[in-house]
Amino acid sequence: MSETGFVLHSLPHRETSLIVELFSQTHGRLAVIAKGARRPQSALRAVLLQFQPIEFSLAGKGEMRILTRAEWQGGLPMPSGEALLFAFYLNELLVRLLMREDPHPGLYDAYVQALRSLAEVGAREEVLRRFEWLLLKEIGYAPDLSRDRQGHRLQPQAEYRMHAGQLVLSDAADEEAFSGQLLQDIASGRYDAPGALACAKRLSRQVLGEQLEGIPLKTRQILIDLQRL
Repeated sequence: MSETGFVLHSLPHRETSLIVELFSQTHGRLAVIAKGARRPQSALRAVLLQFQPIEFSLAGKGEMRILTRAEWQGGLPMPSGEALLFAFYLNELLVRLLMREDPHPGLYDAYVQALRSLAEVGAREEVLRRFEWLLLKEIGYAPDLSRDRQGHRLQPQAEYRMHAGQLVLSDAADEEAFSGQLLQDIASGRYDAPGALACAKRLSRQVLGEQLEGIPLKTRQILIDLQRL
């Protein structure tokens, strides 16, 4: 039985093979062995590219199955330059945060759309923020942006901060505080509201940092270094 997906990451395995992390439409994140994929004459070698959809088939059972077939499907532009770094960032998030064999069809569709949007000029930061937030919601770690820890509805004029995965009242002098209005904008998907993107970036960094247990993302550090230059 065949299905569609994307290569998220690959590592050498023994002398001629690869261990490939796939993001599948129907099975979520998968780890498979691509036997002989490092051989120059291998049919898999030219197909197992990141950011390009493939149709593939697997054999075997258990956590590590064998990739028996992979065919390039096309239809997506290959990201380049800054967009390529952003695309690597999406892949690293998925590898680090998704459990294996846990399907997320909505997240898969959002990933395809994000790759398509990143290849276009403009609004790339909004693409990242939207994807980060959807990912956190899909894996159950996004805080409730409608109510605080006491169960009270967020007030636009109030300030809040994160505490143990929930929002609590704070004050404007708190450098880590979030505007209630901006939190409502993010919850409603209004990333074009003044200040919403910056707020979403701070919020995502804080929540993602907790889930990543302090181990930084490699692509994020590269992006930070490039911005400093």
